[in-house]
Amino acid sequence: MSDPMRPRASLRTAVVWEVLKDALDRRVKATGRDVLDVLDTGGGSGNFAVPVARLGHRVTVVDPSPNALFALERRAAEAGVADRVQGVQGDAHGLFDVVERGGYDAVLCHGVLEYVDDPAEGVRNAVDALRPEGVLSLLAAGLGGAVLARALAGHFKEAKQALEDPNGRWGAGDPVPHRFTAEQLTALVEDAGLRVAAVHGVRVFADLVPGVLVDTEPGALEALLKLEAAAAELPSFHSVATQLHVLGETREAAEA
Repeated sequence: MSDPMRPRASLRTAVVWEVLKDALDRRVKATGRDVLDVLDTGGGSGNFAVPVARLGHRVTVVDPSPNALFALERRAAEAGVADRVQGVQGDAHGLFDVVERGGYDAVLCHGVLEYVDDPAEGVRNAVDALRPEGVLSLLAAGLGGAVLARALAGHFKEAKQALEDPNGRWGAGDPVPHRFTAEQLTALVEDAGLRVAAVHGVRVFADLVPGVLVDTEPGALEALLKLEAAAAELPSFHSVATQLHVLGETREAAEA
């Protein structure tokens, strides 16, 4: 996936990026500090970390893959933000073996919960990394989007399997270990002690529209982006989104 600021990639990232940027801007105003400390767990090659660093913030990326961290270093250097991006090898389970507890104004947990053995622990660790006034950006695979995609592809048994499976998996060949409903994700965030500030559906339509249509039809990309943004906040579309984004705030941040 490319930079969230590039037009084609923005179909997959625009909603999350706008919510995240707004949350960081509000933290800057509330704290009076222009530079925030941001932790990106599972941040890989810096799809969000580098744009966040471009805003002027310090970003620590924790990822288990040395190759991803090497790509992160290269991307940060090319973007001119190498001095504001640090890559550390580690994972959500052993997060505090490599980063400071309670040391961050914002934590990004994108595409992590799907792959951890204990999603609740993953969220708790992310929350424990926050300062008393902090925000959590949580992005995870949505159950409904997978069910819809399998059904539209004609794999009706797999769609039913995903719908009924406790982890939302459509079969043994499914590469995603866990999928979630909006209710499950918000419960994880609230159980970890945060207030849910916003829930958005991500890629409600983008994964269903043929790429050739978006690339060749004049104005299609911009129109689809606007449609995604309009549908993202509506609960009725959360149940069919490919991904779900939850913004959580500590009580102190919510009251600031």
